[in-house]
Amino acid sequence: MNIALGPLQYCWPKADVTEFYRQVADSNIPLVYLGETVCSRRRELKFKDYMNLAQMLKESGKQVVLSTLTLIEAQSEFSLIQQQVDNGEFIVEANDLGTVDIAKSLNLPFVCGPSMNNYNSAVLKKLASWGMQRFVMPLELSKLWLEQIMAELASSNIQVEVFGHGYMPLAHSARCFTARHKGLSKDSCNTICIDYPKGMLVQTQESQPLLRLNGIQTQSASFIDLRDQLDEMQQLGVDYFRVSPSSFASIELANELVSGKYSRSLSSDAAAHPCNGYWFNQPGLDFKQRTSQ
Repeated sequence: MNIALGPLQYCWPKADVTEFYRQVADSNIPLVYLGETVCSRRRELKFKDYMNLAQMLKESGKQVVLSTLTLIEAQSEFSLIQQQVDNGEFIVEANDLGTVDIAKSLNLPFVCGPSMNNYNSAVLKKLASWGMQRFVMPLELSKLWLEQIMAELASSNIQVEVFGHGYMPLAHSARCFTARHKGLSKDSCNTICIDYPKGMLVQTQESQPLLRLNGIQTQSASFIDLRDQLDEMQQLGVDYFRVSPSSFASIELANELVSGKYSRSLSSDAAAHPCNGYWFNQPGLDFKQRTSQ
């Protein structure tokens, strides 16, 4: 099983993004996703900038996938996605069915991201007939679901990727919660989300972490951590384990996974807020500690 670095979900200054991927290029991570998946108003990097980063990563020996928007709201966004899909070199990650339709019309291969509602083998086989090469398992599904799907797809060539570490994207909305919190309209947001490199933490009335607001995206406050399930995923036949980056430290974590030098004993430290409930068919924010064997 290989390790993948997912797209950066946050709005960072261009210099930080460039340095981040420069360090990724120097790493041993084999598969890298990059591109804006949350909001088209984040214009720190443009299409040309992402293509330049993709070329740099390719020259360093990485397999590169261009990630696209999850929520398409305007014709201008649709036109940009057409440009991304028809880039002439790199496969794309489709996070919206509209992107799938573009790839299908151009007879180009694609990857389905975790926001796609791929809940059964019939849908996955249909997408594969349109050009899907790999899908990322929807976040709310479990190991039991994956076992059944893997059995039903045994005769296919569809690759499987699991979102294994990082803050989970749970929902996207036409409204920008970060701008609204600051008393700004979405159209005049001043890209305020750049001030929150890991999103805005939302707590319950009991001061318990609940969600992260990341512009129009709502994330989990806890980060999913399935590193101790790598052996089980390997046995199932999972092709890629995805690390979703939230800081430069994510590069080191992914590198450790590539080398196999990582701790299989996950921390239950309340300050770290890990979770893994969905994998065990439980509420997503639950954390099940691995029992010693």
